[in-house]
Amino acid sequence: MQKIKSLDDFVEVHGILLAASGLPQKLYSRLFHKLPSDTFDGGTHFQIEPCDDGRRRSLVLTSESMHVDSDVFLVDHAWTFRLPDACKQLQEIPGLAERMGSLMCVDTDVEGNAGEEEVTEKNEDLSVDQIIESETRYAAEKGYDTLRWLELEGLGIADDSLESLHLPSKFQDLLALSLIGNKIESADVVIQEVMKFKNLKALWLNDNPVLQKSEHLMADEIPQACPSLEIYNSCFTPNYGLWALGFCGDIFTKDYPGCVQQDQPLCNVTSLDLSNRAIHNLVNKAFSVDEMPLLSHLDIRGNPLSQNSVGELFEILRFFPSLSSLEVDIPGPLGSSAVKILESLPNLSLLNGVDTAKILENGKHVVDSVLEPRLPELNPEDNLVDRVLGAMWLYMMTYRLADEEKIDETSLWYVMDELGSALTHSDAPNFKVAPFLFMPSGNLDSAVSYSIMWPIKNCQRGDECTRDFLSGIGEDKQRSARLTAWFQTPEKYFIHEFEKYQQKLQAKAFDSLPFKPSVSRSIRHSDGSPLLVHTDLPQVEEFLTRPEFLLTNEPKDADIIWTSMQVDEELKRAVGITDDQYINQFPFEACLVMKHHLAVTIQMAYGSPKWLQPTYNLETQLTEFIGDYCVRKRDQLDNLWILKPWNMARTIDTSITDNLSAIIRMMETGPKICQKYIEHPALFQGKKFDLRYIVLLRSIDPLEIYLTDIFWVRLSNNPYSLEKHSFFEYETHFTVMNYGRKLNHKSTAEFVREFEQEHNVKWLDIHKKVKQLIREVFEAAALMHPEMQSPKSRAMYGVDVMLDSSFQPKILEVTYCPDCMRACTYDMKTMEGEVTVKGRDFFNYVFGCLFLDETAHVTPL
Repeated sequence: MQKIKSLDDFVEVHGILLAASGLPQKLYSRLFHKLPSDTFDGGTHFQIEPCDDGRRRSLVLTSESMHVDSDVFLVDHAWTFRLPDACKQLQEIPGLAERMGSLMCVDTDVEGNAGEEEVTEKNEDLSVDQIIESETRYAAEKGYDTLRWLELEGLGIADDSLESLHLPSKFQDLLALSLIGNKIESADVVIQEVMKFKNLKALWLNDNPVLQKSEHLMADEIPQACPSLEIYNSCFTPNYGLWALGFCGDIFTKDYPGCVQQDQPLCNVTSLDLSNRAIHNLVNKAFSVDEMPLLSHLDIRGNPLSQNSVGELFEILRFFPSLSSLEVDIPGPLGSSAVKILESLPNLSLLNGVDTAKILENGKHVVDSVLEPRLPELNPEDNLVDRVLGAMWLYMMTYRLADEEKIDETSLWYVMDELGSALTHSDAPNFKVAPFLFMPSGNLDSAVSYSIMWPIKNCQRGDECTRDFLSGIGEDKQRSARLTAWFQTPEKYFIHEFEKYQQKLQAKAFDSLPFKPSVSRSIRHSDGSPLLVHTDLPQVEEFLTRPEFLLTNEPKDADIIWTSMQVDEELKRAVGITDDQYINQFPFEACLVMKHHLAVTIQMAYGSPKWLQPTYNLETQLTEFIGDYCVRKRDQLDNLWILKPWNMARTIDTSITDNLSAIIRMMETGPKICQKYIEHPALFQGKKFDLRYIVLLRSIDPLEIYLTDIFWVRLSNNPYSLEKHSFFEYETHFTVMNYGRKLNHKSTAEFVREFEQEHNVKWLDIHKKVKQLIREVFEAAALMHPEMQSPKSRAMYGVDVMLDSSFQPKILEVTYCPDCMRACTYDMKTMEGEVTVKGRDFFNYVFGCLFLDETAHVTPL
C-alpha cells in the first residue's frame, strides 16, 4: 500500500490495532492528526510530581478539566527491547541507564529518616539532666504537679548512668518512659530500676543492646516486675487495660498522660488502631462497649489473638453496635474468608477498607485496603544497571509482533516515557493506555511504536491520573495475586494457601505398578511384505533403511503413520487415516509432553518426589507459588526460579530470575510454569549440562517402555555462574546449542569417562537412578491417565534429565517426536557392554523395537 494520506487510509490499515486498543471511534481523527507530526502535547495538560519521598512519581492533571473521551495523547517509548538483551543494552547504549534510573527513581540513594536524625542531634545538644529539667518544666506549664511522661532517647545512657539518675525516686507517678536508642546492656539493672515505679504504664527500650542479649527474658520478667505496665516496647502486656487502649486511641499522650481514676476515659473514642501490638487475648474488661460505646473503626491487624477462638472474637465484636469498619488479617484470627466474616458481623460497611457490598457481590475471600506500593529495593552495593534491572518490572509493558505469515516467537518489552511511566495504578482508573503501532507506509516495516492514552472519566485540575495495570484481568485470572508484582499484598494469605497445598502434596503416593506380561507383538504381515510407513520427518526418510519397512507418500495406504503433526479427528478425515493404522502418538499424551501437565501428572501420583523440582502452573497456581516464594524469603533460602512456556521448544521465552515482580509480569507473554531452578547442578569441566534419553513406549496397560541404549549429553558453551548478569546469557545457563549457536559435541563414552574421573563417581550408579526416574514418570502417566491406552499407538519420546551437585537426577521435560539428529549422525558406545551403535541404524532398531518386538540396543524398564 502507498503512504497513508487520509483518515480512511489510516483506519483501513490500522483497523485491527484500533479495535484492539479500545480507542473510541470519535478519537480516530484526533489520533491520525497527531501521529504523522509526532505531537507529544501531554506536557501542556499534565505535570509529573514526586511521591513516596521521591521513590515514585505520579501524574497530575493541570488543565482546568478534561472530559471523558475528549482527547487522545501520544506517549513515546523510551526503551524497547527483547529481554535477553536488556542488560547488554543498559551497559552499552550511551545515556540509557541514566535515563531509566531517573525515570524509575533509582538513581540516588535513599535518604535516612531525617526526622529521627534531627531528634538525635537535638538531644545530643542537651545533657540528660537538662532534658529532665526541661520536661519537668513543660509538665508544670501544662498544669501537672509532677512529671508523668519522660522521653530520654538517643542520649548514650548506659547501665551506670541509668542507675545514677534515680528516676523512680524523683518521679514516683511516672506513667510513660522512653529510653529508645541508648546503650543499656544489663537486664538486671533495667528490671531493678523499673520495678520501683508504682504506676508505670508504658516502657520503651527499643534499640538498646540489652534486647539483643536478653529480649525474651525481659519480655517475661518486666511485666511481672511491673504489674501496672500495659505497654512494653510498643507491645501490649497481658496486663493491658484502659491506659493502653487510650494510648492507641490518641486519648493519652505526652500532653495528656491520663489518670487511672478518671471515669470512662475512652467514652469518646470512635477509632482505635490496635495493629501489631502482639495482643494474645482480646477478652478484657477495658475492651468493652461500656468503656467505648461510640467505637466505629477498629484495626486489629498483626495480632496473634491466640488465646481467643474465632467464635469468641465474633461474640466480642458483635457487642459494639456502632462498629462499621474493621481491619483484620485474612487469613487470621477471624478465619480465612472475608465473606464468612461479614456473615458473622453483618453491621460492617467496610472490611479492610473495602465496601462490604462489593465483597459480597464478588464473593472475594481475601480483601485489603489500599496496598502499599512495592518500591525497588536499593542495595548500596548495586550499580545503576543492577538497580534498573531490578526496578524495570514495575514499569515495563509488552507486546508481540505478528504479520500475516507468523507471530514473532519473542515478545518485545518497552518502558513508556516519563509521562506515561508516572501513571499510577487504580482499580477504577480515569485514563486508559494501550500500545499502538503506526505504519505510515502501510506495512510493518515502517512501523513506529507508541502508547496512546485517553480519559475514560471526567477529570478536574489536581486529579491524579491513573490506569489499570491489569486492564481486562479479573479474579478469574488471579487479579489479586498478580497485583503482587506492584504492591505489598498480604503475605500471610499466600503462605497459608501454600501450606495447604503442601499438605495435599505430602498426602500423595502410590506403589509401583505391578508387573504384567507384555501384550504388544510384532505387526509383520503374514505374507512377508514390508510395512508401509508414511512420514514427514526427513530423519526417518533418510535413516529407516530396513527391508521390513517401505516408505509411502500416501498416508491412507500406510500401515504406520510417523509424523511430527498432531493426529486428531480432523486430520484423519482430511487425509483418510483409519483406526486400523499405527500412529506414533498416544491419546492424551499431553499429560507428559506439555510441561504444566507433566508436573500435575507427577504431583497427582507422587506429591513432591525428590526428582521433580517444585513446579507451579502460574495460570492456576500463582497464589501457591507466591506463598512458596515468601516462605523461602522468610527462611533465607535460595529463591532462583526458571520460567518455561507450556509448550515452546528450544528454551524460547524461558527466563531465570529471583525477582518476584519479574516472575508475575512474565505471565503476560504467555502461559508458563515456574520451576525451582537447580542452582547447584553437577558440572562437567565447569559447565552446565543435561542429558537426553530416548524412550520407546509400546503400551500403557500393561506399561511397556524401553530405553534406547544410547543417550547424549548437551553442554553449555560458557562456564556456569550464579552472577546475576549471567542469567541474561543463554550460553551460560542453557544447553540446547544446535539452533544457530556453536555446538560442542562430546561423545557419550568420552563424557562418561571424564565425568567419572572429575567427580570420582560410577556412572552406572547414576544411570540406575535415571532409569528408575523414567520408569516412575511413565508409571505416573499410566496410573493417572489410563485413557492413554491405545492398541494402535507406538511412540518415541525424548526425556531430558539434569543432575544436581549430589548427582540426584531431576526430570526437566518429556518431548514428543524428539530431534534425533545426533543419534543418527554419531556412532555411540553403549554404557553396558561397550557395544558401538552405528548412528545410521538408529531408526532401524527404534522401529524394530516398536513394531517388530525386537530388543536390539534397547533396555526394558
